[in-house]
Amino acid sequence: MKNQVMDSSKFFMRKRLNLSIVIGLMIVLYVGASLILNFNSAAFLYVDRGIIWLAKNFVPNSHSIQYWGIILQALLRTLIVSVAATTVAGVLALGLALAGAKTTGPSQTLSWLIRGFASIMRNIPIVGWAMLLLFSFKQNDFTGFLALLFLSIGFLTRAFMETIEAVDVEKIQALEVTGANYLQVISQAVIPEITTPLVSWLLYMIENNLRDATLVGLLTGTGIGFVFDLYFKSLRYGPAGLVVLAIIVLVIGVKLVSNQVERRIAI
Repeated sequence: MKNQVMDSSKFFMRKRLNLSIVIGLMIVLYVGASLILNFNSAAFLYVDRGIIWLAKNFVPNSHSIQYWGIILQALLRTLIVSVAATTVAGVLALGLALAGAKTTGPSQTLSWLIRGFASIMRNIPIVGWAMLLLFSFKQNDFTGFLALLFLSIGFLTRAFMETIEAVDVEKIQALEVTGANYLQVISQAVIPEITTPLVSWLLYMIENNLRDATLVGLLTGTGIGFVFDLYFKSLRYGPAGLVVLAIIVLVIGVKLVSNQVERRIAI
């Protein structure tokens, strides 16, 4: 009993020591970064002033309403680009996932290649894709579409592959024993099992792309991101605040619709 108490005491002392080391390391890193960047830590004392300034300038007023038509049009374009990129990426990702999954793919080598491709595509940040594509396609909606498409292909391919590999192998083997060909196995054993999670992933990606599209718009000069950048740089803070409010409402609305769709398909 005494040995157990001593072991327990040593365990908690070791945990506290590790926690102290981590906290100390974080403090050292913060201080080092502050010195390198010449960051004034005393600025935290004036956060309340920043919040008051935002409340005075960024809250939409009656003057901001005249910009609503332009904001709504840009918001609609952003939504269309997000949905289009996710839809195309979903179709391409499903094909790649079926070819790369261990249960449905033709070879392990191809599976490794597709996994590597998906990892590369999804690990390049959306800003990186947008900046790379700007050199070739300039500032337009198509550049934003491609940036969202490439990132979505990588993310959805990996998600779809894991979903497909979770399907019961016995169902696939049972159809193969009866003489079913590859397409029949996919259409009758795999697709019906993964429809619900696939739709969930697609809806999640639309939400994610909608948020990313705002940032991409700042770089590509399109959509709601460009409108916000234009108003902010021209010191029209009221309309800029209305843009932020519109984005929040749209994201929440898409999330609510996604929840309803997921409930319906889960029944």
